[in-house]
Amino acid sequence: MKGMVFTEFMEMVEEVFSEEILETMIEQSQLPNAGAYTSVGTYDHQEIVRMTTNLSQQTSIPVAQLLETFGQHLFSRFVTVYPAFFEHTNHAFEFLKNIDAYIHVEVRKLYPEAELPRFYHNQPNDKTLVMYYLSSRHFEDLAIGLIKGCLIFFNTQAEVNKALDTYDEQEAVKITIELLE
Repeated sequence: MKGMVFTEFMEMVEEVFSEEILETMIEQSQLPNAGAYTSVGTYDHQEIVRMTTNLSQQTSIPVAQLLETFGQHLFSRFVTVYPAFFEHTNHAFEFLKNIDAYIHVEVRKLYPEAELPRFYHNQPNDKTLVMYYLSSRHFEDLAIGLIKGCLIFFNTQAEVNKALDTYDEQEAVKITIELLE
């Protein structure tokens, strides 16, 4: 997993909680690098799992909720760090439908070794977008946070629901986004 995810996670923990909670989380997680990450490095995703689990224990906030909060934070950072991704898109659905076809293609140019989740979608009507998240890492709650961050960025009111499903005979998480407008 790319180091930017780790550095942004630790920034979020410090901003939302405190420097003390961040330090305790790092210490309790017994990380091989003692929490020293670079944004361009690549690290084992299990390290962020350990940190999130320890943060959950410290704060009594469920891991899923922490990952969703982090996803929203991370989306806002992507807007700042990669503004070109957002230049020609005016609607959340348009952006979300292009994650694999455009965003992940561009990410692979920057980070060829990145292991990215796959997203497939269908849009049964103008108010509904169904996305299928496929990843062996099971960060679907992070993906939902990113989706919610996207909705906030595009000022779009919607309900987001997830369910276990399959896509092309593979285990997937089905994420349904229903516009409320």
